[in-house]
Order: sequence, then C-alpha cells, then structure tokens
Amino acid sequence: MFDILEADIVIFQETKIQRKDLRDDMVLVPGWDCYFSLPRHKKGYSGVVIYTRNETCTPIRAEEGITGLLCPPNSTTSFRHLPDDQQIGGYPSMEQLSELQVDPEVLDCEGRCVILEFPAFVLLGLYCPAARDETRDDFRQGFITLLDARVRNLVAMGKKVIVTGDLNISAGEIDSAHLTEAIRKGTGSEDEFVSSPVRRVFNQLVEGAKVGGERDSGREMPVLHDVCHYILSSLDMKDWWSEGNIQEGLMGSDHCPVYAIFKEKVFLNGNEVDIKDIVNPPGVFENGIRKREYSAKDQLALSGRLIPEFTQRRSIKDMFTRKPSSSFKENSMAIGNAVTETFVPVLSESASTDSVEPFKSPSRSELCQSQSNSERTSNSPANSVSKRARKESAPAPPSKKSKSGGRSDPTTSVKGQQSLMGFFKPKKTKDSQDAKNAQESFKVRTPCIYITTKTKSNLAGNSD
Repeated sequence: MFDILEADIVIFQETKIQRKDLRDDMVLVPGWDCYFSLPRHKKGYSGVVIYTRNETCTPIRAEEGITGLLCPPNSTTSFRHLPDDQQIGGYPSMEQLSELQVDPEVLDCEGRCVILEFPAFVLLGLYCPAARDETRDDFRQGFITLLDARVRNLVAMGKKVIVTGDLNISAGEIDSAHLTEAIRKGTGSEDEFVSSPVRRVFNQLVEGAKVGGERDSGREMPVLHDVCHYILSSLDMKDWWSEGNIQEGLMGSDHCPVYAIFKEKVFLNGNEVDIKDIVNPPGVFENGIRKREYSAKDQLALSGRLIPEFTQRRSIKDMFTRKPSSSFKENSMAIGNAVTETFVPVLSESASTDSVEPFKSPSRSELCQSQSNSERTSNSPANSVSKRARKESAPAPPSKKSKSGGRSDPTTSVKGQQSLMGFFKPKKTKDSQDAKNAQESFKVRTPCIYITTKTKSNLAGNSD
C-alpha cells in the first residue's frame, strides 16, 4: 500500500483496532516508523496512526492527544509538564480547560489525535467526533474548542501548523446536501447553518470560511488556510504548496482522497531552503543531500516500534533488505512535492459508532499509570514463534538416491521448501482469525492522509 501511494507521511483515522490486534505488518513496516493513539476505554473504536518514511522525513517530537494531559510511554509525567526542550507546546491553558462542559482528561482517551513536530511545522492528525448523538454534543464542542485553542497557541509561539484528517465538520452549503435541500424548501438558511456552535468555532479558525455576525473574542483573525478540503496549514505556508486536488479514481475506501503537493524549495525565515532539510532533525540533510543515515537513536518514545511486543524485533523484509547507500537517486529523494491525502467519511446513521457509554472519568495519574502498566505487562506474541523458527531452520539432511539409481519422475517428486514463510506463520485459531478480520478492516475501511516526496512526474504515472 505504501509503495502504491509513494508517500512519506501516511495518516490513518478511525482504525477501530485494539492494541492486541496490532501485528508485525502494521507496526514493523520496513523503512517506516509509526505513532499510534488508540482508545483507552472503548474497544475497536476510533483510533489514529501516523506513519513516517525513515528515508525522507523524521519527526523530532511526538505526542498523543490535544490537551497535553496524557503521558509518554513508561512515564508518569504528562506531555505538558515535560521540560521545554521535550514538549511541542501550545497546550490549552488551565483557564481554557476549565471553561469546558466535559472533563478535559476524557477528551484524549478515545484515540483521536496524534501530533508530530518536524523542524518546519507541527502536524496534527485528527479524527474529530461526529454529530450523531445529542448526548455527545458537549464532548464534540469541547474537542473542537481545544483544537482551536491548541492551534492558535502554536501559531502564537511562531510555529507553523498543518491540520488534517477526518474532521467531521461541514463548513458551508457546498459540503451539505441536507442544507441545500433545506434552503430550496425554505426551511433553513446558510446563516443558521454556520452559526451552530461547533461550526462557528471551526469557521473562525479557517481563512475565508463564513462566520455569522461578529467574531468571538480571541478569534478575531483566522490562522489557517484551506489548501484543499480539508488540508489546512498556517497562513504563512500558502506559498509552500504547488498543487492540491482530489483523487476520485483511488479506490479501496468509502472516502475520497485529497492531496496537496509541496514545492521543492520553500522560503523559511527569509531564506530559500530544500524541503528535505526541514522535515528532518538538523544535520540529517544539507541542501537536499543526506549527511547521516536514520538510526535507532532517532526513534521517539511514542514510536510503535518501541511497544514491548515489537521492540528488539525486525520483519523478514528488514533482515534481507540492504541498508541504503548515502547517495540516493534524484527521483526517489525529490521531496519537494509533498502530498497529503485525506478521506472524508460518508457514513449512514446505521453505521454510527459515536454512541456514548457512561463511565467514570479517570484522573490524569490513573491514565498515566494505566498506560505504563499495560506497556510493561504486555506479552510478546512472537517468542514461541521465534524459538520454533530457530529450531526448525536447521539444514535438512541430503535426500537419498533411489535404489534403481535412476532419476525420480518429476511429476511425482515432492515439492520442497520454497520460502521461510512456513516457519513464521502461526496456526490458524479463532483469535488469529479475529485479528485477521480486524486487520482487513484496518486496510480497507480506514480513512487516510498521506504526504509523499516524489516528484510531480512520478505521481502522474500512478494516478490509479
């Protein structure tokens, strides 16, 4: 899939898998790192993951959630209380948190946000709550309000921001068939439509979006530009994009892909720089040329490869793949065209998954402790398999010649071992079948965003 997309950053929303369903081919993707946010309480629900291609881009910080109240793996210190050089920043203030009608600690418990910081910008991959149940109105309003606060705070710090994902918000008439029909019948108006609480907050965030009446205090100016519905970036990144459009011919999901392409050279702080230089830690690229290879020390604490079940392990492909040389072909490294693709879901009411289940709001310490304990106590599913693989991989004795001394009939000869797959393929059980079904859902139904570093000519040849 990643090869087909020719991507360098891929964001999935609504993964709908549990941690126990994670498999090697989801986490140990050769040449890629990944960052998951899975729901704390509801199982098989929501979920966001961002994949990054190690060859072309490497984040310098990674966080889960919007509020900063969650904790990094194996830590009881929340993201917002880490040292300044370890946090992304821009967290909603305690005053902003106190104004919510819902416990802010609960907002980050459903696996709805992963944030990566690159030297050039902060990327927010989102799965925003949908408007399907009145009992969820406060939750949805609180999430969008904190999203607005976090983005504005980051921009105020001088950081560039990209916001994208499954936002579940129709900004105007063009996005809603119901509104068009209501206007035609005279039972509704666009002014009423854009004045709904969630839509009003969101539209004040985006340049050019319609806002009814005077703007709210603290939201006097928009801070995001709509590159292509919905790929949003800071206003000072307008000149970074060379193209944006939909890819209606790309099938495999019930969501329409959207892409946007970065220019090869962009202006940062008044200087023209190669985009590769600023989507990697300092010193990795200089003038678009790699100076240092990606290594394990570049992995962040939130990396999926550091989950106890998968750390210290490699995929079969990794074992037989040569390490890339320091010089790369120009076509494969032309990061100047970054593509972001988002799928906006179209779901029937019968497919709604946002129904609320009441539960006691956990405290921040409980969240952190629960998270750390689950990581420490997780069992590795591959131990028995790897031991069996070492035992069975001993060389087989040479076959005996037939008594007649003649050649065996090729039509009756027994087919020998053709690959190593049999050594690592577990027996089919009900649990494995359930995991397989979850994986298929992850592949087919999940909305996605991707950013690629291929040149425009390369992309044109893979439009299907």
